[in-house]
Amino acid sequence: MGVLIGELLGTMILVLLGNGVVAGVLLEKSKAQNAGWIVITAGWCFAVMAGVFVAQATGSGGAALNPAVSIAVLVRGGDPGVFVMEVIGQFIGAFIGAVLVYVHYLPHWGETRDPGLKLASFSTGPAIRNTGTNLISEIIGTFVLVFVVFSIFSPFQSGISPASNLGPYLVASLVWGIGLSLGGPTGYAINPARDLAPRIAHAILPIPGKGDSDWGYSWIPVVGPLIGGAIAGVLANIFILPAA
Repeated sequence: MGVLIGELLGTMILVLLGNGVVAGVLLEKSKAQNAGWIVITAGWCFAVMAGVFVAQATGSGGAALNPAVSIAVLVRGGDPGVFVMEVIGQFIGAFIGAVLVYVHYLPHWGETRDPGLKLASFSTGPAIRNTGTNLISEIIGTFVLVFVVFSIFSPFQSGISPASNLGPYLVASLVWGIGLSLGGPTGYAINPARDLAPRIAHAILPIPGKGDSDWGYSWIPVVGPLIGGAIAGVLANIFILPAA
């Protein structure tokens, strides 16, 4: 139960701060409006850092916050029961986080005319809609995330992990780098819970003039990250020593 609560609360904070920065940059009459991509990627960086700390403090030492990470750990020999608890917590937490973003920016939804900007404050979408390349982008981005996370926490050949207590900061910096370098094509979901649960919230919540939730695209930021995470787990088993 501790793992479920930790993943729930950690992912809730992740999405509240992550989608919160997107809403702040995109919605009309926000003081952060038009602050740009650098601000969005930085906000997600800090969102990951905060989410990891919260998850660890409230019961989830692994602080996966992402089904793609959880499936990679499972591929590396993780406990299936822990995997199930993590994923349940992640999806519930992501949904709650999205609802909190809606409440926090409540006056701004009606002021924003473009339904695409409202959806973007909940879930990702492609810059150029192409099923094959969009899927590949999500696979690559998630593979980099998971493979480098395993590398960060690997003890290397010396038996000593370089991460020490810097893990949350290093992972947050990694997410920032992925956003800057690889986020342009699809908005770098790289996390099925972060994308699907807020998309469901978008569909349910009474957001004025919101338009549809783009369910035709919705499977890509779910399937792509899961594939990328599984590939990273397989290759990590071959090339990377497990964390001590």
